[in-house]
Amino acid sequence: MASPEKKSFSVVSLVIDLVLSAIAFVIFYWLVNSHVPSNDPRMVMFFGASAAGCMTGVFWLALQMLKVVFKFQVDSRK
Repeated sequence: MASPEKKSFSVVSLVIDLVLSAIAFVIFYWLVNSHVPSNDPRMVMFFGASAAGCMTGVFWLALQMLKVVFKFQVDSRK
């Protein structure tokens, strides 16, 4: 019977992912904020944060997929 595989979860990895996602959110918010078609600062902040949140979610998913593919390639070379 095959030996159980080691889980690849660690607190350090989670913290790194959260920091990278927070940096991506700030960059996306900074980029999107000027493109919101409103003069109300609250609406600009709301829609800028909404768009940046969606793009940060896509960034996080892409980062997770990149980590899984990289781990698979490293393991397949062994």
